Amino acid sequence: MTTVSATSLGTSLDTRVEDFLDDRLQSTTDLDTLDNLLASVESQRNQLQSQLDDAIKELDDARRTAQEQQTSLQARIQTFHELQDSIDVRVKVAAASNAPSEAIARLQQPLKKLEAANLAQKYLVLVQDVERLRAEARAHLPANPTSALEPYARLKGLAMKLKSVEGCDGLHIIHHVEKVTDALWSEMKATMSAELEAVLSKRRWPRVDPQSQMDDEWIMCFEKLLDLQFPEVVNSQSIVSLLPFDVMAKVLIAEFRFHFLSDKPTSSLQAVASHCFPWFLSTIDKWEGFFRDNLGQLLSSKFRYSPLASKSVYLDPLSALVTTMIPVMQEKVNAVAAEAVKNPAYLSGFISQLMGLDEDIRTRFNYDGGDPDRGWPGLAADVLDQHFETWFQVERDFALDRFEKIMESPEARKIDYDYAILGKMKPTFAAVRILDLLRSVTVKYERLRKLKHKIRFLTDIQLDILDGYHDRLRGSLEAYQSMTSTIGRTLHGVTKEQLAALEGTGALETLCKVIGSADRIANTLSEWSDEGFFATLWEELQARDLKRSSQSDFGSGANQVDLQGRVPDTSAGADAESGIFDETVAAYLKRRRAAEELLVGALADSHSKAFRSYINQVQWTTVGETAVLDDQSQLTVTPELDEPLHILKRNLDFSSKALSTASFRRVWHDALERLQDTLWNGVLVRQSFTTLGAAQFSHDGSTIFALVDRYIPGGSATLTTLREGILLLNLPTATEEGPDGVTLKEASDRAYTNNNEARTLLEELGLGALTPMNARHVLERRVENNENIGW
Repeated sequence: MTTVSATSLGTSLDTRVEDFLDDRLQSTTDLDTLDNLLASVESQRNQLQSQLDDAIKELDDARRTAQEQQTSLQARIQTFHELQDSIDVRVKVAAASNAPSEAIARLQQPLKKLEAANLAQKYLVLVQDVERLRAEARAHLPANPTSALEPYARLKGLAMKLKSVEGCDGLHIIHHVEKVTDALWSEMKATMSAELEAVLSKRRWPRVDPQSQMDDEWIMCFEKLLDLQFPEVVNSQSIVSLLPFDVMAKVLIAEFRFHFLSDKPTSSLQAVASHCFPWFLSTIDKWEGFFRDNLGQLLSSKFRYSPLASKSVYLDPLSALVTTMIPVMQEKVNAVAAEAVKNPAYLSGFISQLMGLDEDIRTRFNYDGGDPDRGWPGLAADVLDQHFETWFQVERDFALDRFEKIMESPEARKIDYDYAILGKMKPTFAAVRILDLLRSVTVKYERLRKLKHKIRFLTDIQLDILDGYHDRLRGSLEAYQSMTSTIGRTLHGVTKEQLAALEGTGALETLCKVIGSADRIANTLSEWSDEGFFATLWEELQARDLKRSSQSDFGSGANQVDLQGRVPDTSAGADAESGIFDETVAAYLKRRRAAEELLVGALADSHSKAFRSYINQVQWTTVGETAVLDDQSQLTVTPELDEPLHILKRNLDFSSKALSTASFRRVWHDALERLQDTLWNGVLVRQSFTTLGAAQFSHDGSTIFALVDRYIPGGSATLTTLREGILLLNLPTATEEGPDGVTLKEASDRAYTNNNEARTLLEELGLGALTPMNARHVLERRVENNENIGW
């Protein structure tokens, strides 16, 4: 292999040399440069040899270095193994020995002492800083309260920082810093307050003229206190009473406590409304001008450009005074409320008086409690938060008890004819008094601030009373129906006294009571729905329900269940014209309509019984035979009509006094239609008439029409069909006596020709209510037509 390789290498070299020589010696002239060529080749050989020597040297150095590194690595590996063996041995020895634990135990106590020493040193430094800041704050008082706030603020920040550190709760140092901070703040306020109190003592406050002016020293002390408290006021999340007002009101508060929070007679429950509340209002009212004239500009300059610029309790001196006085009044109110809950009658009046006081404070002093959007909740808010259920139950019991007494009173079911003038609906005394009761309940809760409280009064008192009275009206109608129907009398039975009560106008009176009462309730509730309080309450309820429906399924709420069917459904979007009482109004209007329908039936039944003799006993072919036809003035009312006319007049007279004009006309329109049907079917198209009989019936009809028109102007128009039938019945046999020259024979001939001719005849006679069929039925009733008497 080596031989072959060398031979191959030599052959390749020879070939390359041969190619090189061929390239360089291509002609004889190239031989002249042979020396140069040999020199060049020799130079290149030398360079290559030098490079080869350098490469060999570097290769030797590399091999030597690699050998040295290999030797070093082996030594380090050997050392590592020896060290690992030594560690394993020491670990085994340490595992079997108690020395480390004993050493650690011996070191723990010194370490704890060292840590305690370090902590004590830090505590000492912290305490020194706290004392230094306190001393620095004290040094600025009372001359410069603004400068005193800087060290106090740093001390306050330190306390808050310590309190926020995790794991440090309950440490004594935190409690100490907080205690020092609070004590410093109290001391700062006391120092500055003492300066103002000294000034007030010199001026003999409050025995000063309310029209007087504060002097410069007084205002300067006042301003210092404002400067001291300003950061606290600005950073507070709640309303803070201003410190200078607290100082000035201290005497007033002490006087209040002396009179109303002591064992004096003026502290009794009975004196709250007569002495305590008036004293509070009069005291604030007395100093209104004094505070506003002297301090209005000062407060404005302090807070106008601060974040509190929109809060009148800081800008208005009188509102600031009220804020200072409110806590002591709240204390009195809470104490009275705690006693009042034991006396239901007193609690009811006290809550109303308290809400009246709140309203007086809001309106007389323009006080909003620092909340211009929602306003001041009032002194009653705290009382109601604690005792609302007790008070509500008292009011509910009072209202329901009053409702029962109204319904049980002897005159409850009597019609109050003096309630309104003629032509207006007359309710019962019970309906009038129930509305008065509902108004008094509204007064009780119309000044409440919370929607849920107002809804409780509306649903659990007012709507309960309305529902209860509605049930009474419905029961009255059901009782009437059971007494007047055959099935009802059979199923439920009826006494003679009950039947006697329905005689005469008894049935009409029973129904008119329901109509008048239901109408009065419905109309009053409709008017209330448009009043400011109930309109606002309805808007609040709609807004609340809309908000709930956007957040969750409102239909599943308990409150919605309580209101279903009692107020309009707001979950689906109520009509813009709807009102909070719409459901109740609809129920009462339904009762009124039902009673009106029964009244129409009662009138029709009364008239049917009254006209029974007139219909069945009068013979119109013999009546008036002795009368002279040419002198109809000699005709008198048929004797059998006297009683029906009396009954008709009685019914008209009674219902005109009990019902409104609209209801009266509505009911009698239907009743007269039934009367018309009775006379039409029972007399006009059933009986046979001679000329005198037709004249007599015409005279009777005119009497009825005149009676109706006397009570209902134009009311006889309902009887137009009967009137026209009577006119057609009275067509004369002689040409000269007929209207438009139409005789009975001509009318009969034309009526039976065809319907078109019959209509033409009726138009000529001016009878627009009759149909051709009716006209033929009427003409058939003339004896002259039936007997074919010569014309």
